[in-house]
Amino acid sequence: MDTLIRPQAHRGGLILALGILGLVVCQVLGPFAWVMGNGELRGMDAGAIDPEGRGLVEAGRICGIVAAALLALPLVLGCLALLLFLAAAVLSGLH
Repeated sequence: MDTLIRPQAHRGGLILALGILGLVVCQVLGPFAWVMGNGELRGMDAGAIDPEGRGLVEAGRICGIVAAALLALPLVLGCLALLLFLAAAVLSGLH
């Protein structure tokens, strides 16, 4: 008797929830949604995961990317401000 190998159930709801929570509550959750979404989409493309939840996974992944960008933005701006401050200090010391 042939047994059918069914693909694993998708985690689209979880990934979307993490992505939305990353946008609204805690941006630290954004990278988790992003990474999990990437893995889930790879599994769907390979046929190991049920592709029915692809839209949920893609939406959660995109929310995760935006949340990760919002998380990184203050770090980048802070580094830029620090560099400008140090440059101003060095230039004022040259005069």
